[in-house]
Amino acid sequence: MSRSILIVFSLCLAFLPNLNAQKNTLRLILEKQGPGMDSILSKVDRYQVQIIYTQIDRDANNFPSFRSFTYNLDTNLYYYPASMVKMPVAFLALEKLNQIKVEGLSKYSPMHTGAGRPPQTSVSEDTSAENGQPSIANYIKKIFLVSDNDAYNRLYEFLGQEYLNKQLWNKGYKRSRIIHRLSVPGFDVESNRYTNPITFFDTLGKPIFQQGQVMSAAYPRLNLRKQLQGKGYIEGDSTMINQPFDFLNRNYVGLEEMHDMLKAVLFPEAVRPDQRFDLTEADYKFLYKCMSAYPRESMHPAYPEHAEEDNYVKFLLFGDKKPPMTIPNNIRIFNKVGLAYGFLSDVAYVVDFENGVEFMVAATIRVNNDEIFNDGKYEYDEIGLPFLGKVGQAIYVHELQRPKLVRPVLAKFKPEDGE
Repeated sequence: MSRSILIVFSLCLAFLPNLNAQKNTLRLILEKQGPGMDSILSKVDRYQVQIIYTQIDRDANNFPSFRSFTYNLDTNLYYYPASMVKMPVAFLALEKLNQIKVEGLSKYSPMHTGAGRPPQTSVSEDTSAENGQPSIANYIKKIFLVSDNDAYNRLYEFLGQEYLNKQLWNKGYKRSRIIHRLSVPGFDVESNRYTNPITFFDTLGKPIFQQGQVMSAAYPRLNLRKQLQGKGYIEGDSTMINQPFDFLNRNYVGLEEMHDMLKAVLFPEAVRPDQRFDLTEADYKFLYKCMSAYPRESMHPAYPEHAEEDNYVKFLLFGDKKPPMTIPNNIRIFNKVGLAYGFLSDVAYVVDFENGVEFMVAATIRVNNDEIFNDGKYEYDEIGLPFLGKVGQAIYVHELQRPKLVRPVLAKFKPEDGE
């Protein structure tokens, strides 16, 4: 063996301890939650667990730096993100408005959606809005407050399949495939390529921007593993199909990309310009408020049925808590969850203003013990939500104890009064 090869080999060995330490850090943090956590982590293939934990440190100018740890992260493994895809759709809806550059057009402008072909539906009023009119702003509120499916569908229709996906790919988020509406009957692969005609109005009811029906296609296969899952599924009301469920024509955004998109909106100054979304300062403030709000804090739209459920769409840290449940005032969670087909996921930035704590975490787990899809038998309450709650709790406790050279200044994330 030549001297040069020996030197290279020695350098590689020198780095191994650091790599192994990083690999084990998150597992060690999680194991402190006890045997219940370990019973899940010891069966990662069964539960398809993936976790990303990001530490945030600040310099003397309050500029953030990041260090991420992962557990069982597999960028080639399919998981169903469900409602988490609503987050990038909300970001891109604001970006598209800014790029249209029509005088008087804003996220608060009344937005009427037409129907160009079956099974599309139209909408021209929104009784949950203060002015009774649908708008980008009110749809985004609904997405983050209660994960409203119709709100997502209307923004999907505003963006269109091709525009939506190409904007993400151009920003470097290439492990993404958002190709269908959610929980609305009648749509298939072909009809999801067509998006509705849309008209925006000014405050006097005059049309200021119109977009006709658009047909577009953006259908990357992504070469993911396990896009066929389970041993069977229910079709229609009760027909049992004894073959794996096919996710090939379902949405997908990689967990790491979800994490990075959230980071790009929360910390735009700390990511490359080409990864950012084209948002105004007002957009950022609006998103921060929507992403961290609880249903009880909103009047328009109002959700009295969730008034005692601060954790209704906050799975990490508080997913294992039962209502009535009030999250302490010093803690704020900026996040988006997903729950469907036995998959539970959450991507979040957690802030504790009182203790100067901040961190990011993204996690997913699949709970489907009978390996049958669409049968409504998923272990969300028994396994999934408690697991995600404990993941957040373990990392939060670790962060409370982790020394920091500079206490973060978190004023920009504090909620402001008013709608």
